[in-house]
Amino acid sequence: MRKKTSARSSAKSIITVRAAPRDRKRALVSFDGRVEQAAIGRSGITSVKREGDGATPRAAMKLIGGYVRRDRLVLPPTPLPTRATRKGMLWCDAPGHALYNRPVKAPFKPSHEEMTRDDGLYDICLVMDWNLLARRRNAGSAIFFHLIRPGYEPTQGCVAVSLPALRRLIPHMRRGTVVRVI
Repeated sequence: MRKKTSARSSAKSIITVRAAPRDRKRALVSFDGRVEQAAIGRSGITSVKREGDGATPRAAMKLIGGYVRRDRLVLPPTPLPTRATRKGMLWCDAPGHALYNRPVKAPFKPSHEEMTRDDGLYDICLVMDWNLLARRRNAGSAIFFHLIRPGYEPTQGCVAVSLPALRRLIPHMRRGTVVRVI
């Protein structure tokens, strides 16, 4: 019986993202028997990710933690480590910079993502381990699991779901949960 339980719990720790039929900018996210609609990169899914290509990498990426705009919303309890997003928090996406694909603080002149966005996309922003450990220049940065734009508009390469969908998913997410984009 223990083997079935551990196999079942490891299956639950995988979130599968597949391109939606007939629209390469949309996806279906499957987790623990649920299927949620999502948006992915404007260029669809790619096996060869490049900085700025607008594609979501075909990969198995682990969640490592996240950021939450606690001034805007409250998350349900989650074992995933999260930090409050604060003004001045940025994410470096300048391939030639030593802090490429790392969180940085303002003021920061090289190219970067604002983590405190007015549009609410990063009100919940979960960081995946894409190109983090052994960073390769131009291999893509800031691949997040975040909130969606109205109308499921495509992302720059991230995976985005609605707030209700993320509220259903996040209690089951933990450090090491795999987001498998196929």
